[in-house]
Amino acid sequence: MARTVWDSTVGKKTVMAVSGVIMLMYLVAHVIGNLKIFFGPEEFNHYGHWLRTVGEPFMHYEWTLWLIRVVLAGAVVAHAVCAYQLSRRDIKARPSKYVHRKPQASYATRTMRWGGIILGLFIVWHVLDLTTGTVHSGGFQAGHPYQNVVDTFSTWYGNVIYIVAMLALGLHIRHGFWSAAQTLGVGSRARDRALKTIADVLALLLTAGFIAVPVGVMTGVVS
Repeated sequence: MARTVWDSTVGKKTVMAVSGVIMLMYLVAHVIGNLKIFFGPEEFNHYGHWLRTVGEPFMHYEWTLWLIRVVLAGAVVAHAVCAYQLSRRDIKARPSKYVHRKPQASYATRTMRWGGIILGLFIVWHVLDLTTGTVHSGGFQAGHPYQNVVDTFSTWYGNVIYIVAMLALGLHIRHGFWSAAQTLGVGSRARDRALKTIADVLALLLTAGFIAVPVGVMTGVVS
């Protein structure tokens, strides 16, 4: 049964929708946490420490954080795999190469594909930069997220990478939220306008919230 659902187009779209909702909930929590940087290093560093102690003493140090990471990684992988497989099916379903005029993918579809690739590459860079410190521009300081963030956004390339990725994220959320609502049966003709408005507002708020951090560093508000 599970195999049948996974192999079907509807099943893959459902997996994409559910994994997308999981990632969206994480992003909402993540942007709220990021904005704590405007309250100063003590507040932000305390927040970073709190993330590692959530659930204690029932959960060991960092266990809750790793559980979140595993769930999120699973959602990202499932989302990406389904997106790739659905894209391949879409290409195979197009008219043969002997037909001169082929229907072109919609703007939204092209945006989602390229946006997904940009975000996938960004996630790798973001983890290596602010989690492991492997590609961090300054002297990475474990346990001092405030200074690490300031270091990253004190470089032009750190700002460019992050802002471009967040703009791609906004476009991804704008289309993905509405698409997920349709897949999960929430959408209807009567609700379409409201759902599109919610998608627009969510995309705008999340994009603005994330971009506020590098802008804050660039303008000296965060230093």
